[in-house]
Amino acid sequence: MSANLASVSPSGVTIAAIVHSHGAVEDSELLARFADDWLARGLVVRGLVDVLAGDNKGSACGAALRDLETGAHHVIFQDLGPGSSGCRIDPAGVATASVALRRAVETGADLVIANRFGKLEAGGGGLADDMLAVMAAGIPLLTLIGEPWLEHWRTFTGGAGELLAPRRADLDAWALRHVRSVAHVGV
Repeated sequence: MSANLASVSPSGVTIAAIVHSHGAVEDSELLARFADDWLARGLVVRGLVDVLAGDNKGSACGAALRDLETGAHHVIFQDLGPGSSGCRIDPAGVATASVALRRAVETGADLVIANRFGKLEAGGGGLADDMLAVMAAGIPLLTLIGEPWLEHWRTFTGGAGELLAPRRADLDAWALRHVRSVAHVGV
């Protein structure tokens, strides 16, 4: 199981999580639009956002993770076959995608986006260690968290950071308050 923030990072780290109801696809799209807009303004935004397949917008089963730096898509769900009505996360796919967060720590970023803190991360897997590395490096981190994982998030972060509503104005206001290099980009 991965450590928590108190064991790896100095105080004063900038963290925020957008709290959404379980399965809120529109919040993943909100996070991706936020990241793309700030990238277009010149902010160095790195990390991962969800990309939902065209005909699977109502289901996470068609999701992939998009690397904000390279544009590469990483498949994160296993194909369970034509007779299946469910899906299963592929930890290997998530591990492959996680290089985007490690690269952000190594090369630097103004802001890192982790597509979500969910079941894998609550159990110490998924992107948990990479998210801690971002926090330990002092890079602002923004993620999504579903209500069922909120207590796990609080334990993981030691209660640090802010919880945001899934509203674009709240995300922009947080960035303006906490991302140092925002002052140097066209706002």
